[in-house]
Amino acid sequence: MYNRAIIPEDSSDDTARHDMSPADALASVREFKGPILLDLDETLYLRNSTEDFIDTAWPKVIAFPVLRLVEVLKPWRWRGGEAARDNWRIAVILCLFPWTLILWKRRVAALCAQFANSDLVEEAQLRKDVVVIATAGFRPVVTPLVAVLGFADRPLTAARPFVFADRQMGKLAVAIRDIGEECVARSLVVTDSLDDLPILDRAALGARTIWPNAYFRPAFSSMYYPGRYLSSVKRPGSHYIRHCILQDDLAIWILCSVALASAPFSLLLGLVLLLVSFWSVYEQGYVDNDLVGAMHEDDPCLSSAFRKSELACRRPEPWLWAAICGMLGLTFALPPGSSLLSSAIVWFATLAATFLCFLLFNRLDKTTRVWPFAVLQFARGAAFAAVVPVVPIAAAAIGAYVMEKWVPYFIYRLPKQPSESATPAAASADWSLPLNSIRLLFFMLLSITIALVTSFEVLFTWPAFAILALFLFKARRELPALISGARRIDRKI
Repeated sequence: MYNRAIIPEDSSDDTARHDMSPADALASVREFKGPILLDLDETLYLRNSTEDFIDTAWPKVIAFPVLRLVEVLKPWRWRGGEAARDNWRIAVILCLFPWTLILWKRRVAALCAQFANSDLVEEAQLRKDVVVIATAGFRPVVTPLVAVLGFADRPLTAARPFVFADRQMGKLAVAIRDIGEECVARSLVVTDSLDDLPILDRAALGARTIWPNAYFRPAFSSMYYPGRYLSSVKRPGSHYIRHCILQDDLAIWILCSVALASAPFSLLLGLVLLLVSFWSVYEQGYVDNDLVGAMHEDDPCLSSAFRKSELACRRPEPWLWAAICGMLGLTFALPPGSSLLSSAIVWFATLAATFLCFLLFNRLDKTTRVWPFAVLQFARGAAFAAVVPVVPIAAAAIGAYVMEKWVPYFIYRLPKQPSESATPAAASADWSLPLNSIRLLFFMLLSITIALVTSFEVLFTWPAFAILALFLFKARRELPALISGARRIDRKI
């Protein structure tokens, strides 16, 4: 039985006037004398019909980037407004992937079997009075869904995909148009949405109810592409891919190898593809890290998105991405005369070794992890060098890169920390570590070491100057503070 004391979490004094627990809402449906207007999404059907319809589009590998492009362009800014966002998304699917309607009709039975609000469906089907399905969803989408739920013969008010006005007017205006103002005024309205306050206020009785098993699942939630777990689960909102992978890892890969390339643009494309290949595998180390932590650690460092994400599982797609991008990357990046087969063996052995190291890292106690962590950072910085020729100064750049990544983690895992930091980044902040300056210093020292054992000419090549410029740029905010903070103790100020 539902608990009658349940109150929606997002209620406030101004909006709570219609709030009702699931048990009370069911009792109202059972006892109310008059028409009943039932919302569909996250009420009668415990998910969102629009999102589930879009998620049905096939092939997903094409539909997903198309919808992402629509989200970037936001055509509703010019026609329809924010209320018409879903009109545009549904229209794109209907126009470019018209077979989705057929796939949807085949899928709704399985969805309803799993996500129908069975208690509410049962109570509504017992009613002899008028029961109207009043939804902001789209008629071609919700019609087969409503039919499977057992309401095919009941009135339906829904939005039209290619008519912006329905979403702009709102559910109240559409319901008045379709079933009349008098019917709405005499009705019980059951919904979950604050957007339905106008129709709740106009009805004889309003029941805004949050059903325990209802949830909003965005379309393509299970769709994998490289970097998605990293940006949405492991490090959400940190722009980690842009700041730490593209501006750091990829920049070093390029500067360490492009001087030796006979076809620089081909090498650049190849390095990007190899980076995608590498991170498809490396990212799965993060997935394994979270899964192992959730299972075996007393205080795992997990983001709030981890428990909800459908990407938090071991799956084959990343390896497929790694294989395809790896082979394409080698095709573009290898110098003339290189063996694609032998290079592919070396590359995939590098990926496998990196992943095995990550698996070991995830299963060691936290103090011991500092040592394989250095190996993982070395893999991040140097994996490309297994298949692509690099300039001599690359050894200094990669070594400095590893040192800059490893030092804060080493401090983070020290037995006695300055404070209870949640991440290596927080630990380095506690210690006020100038990490980019540390990398600059070690690059200079390692460069001199390489020059001593080879030739000082390596210091006067354009890759050496380019890498030095990159590291100086990264340290630009730290160096002035270090210089201004320096004091001679043998002189009075």
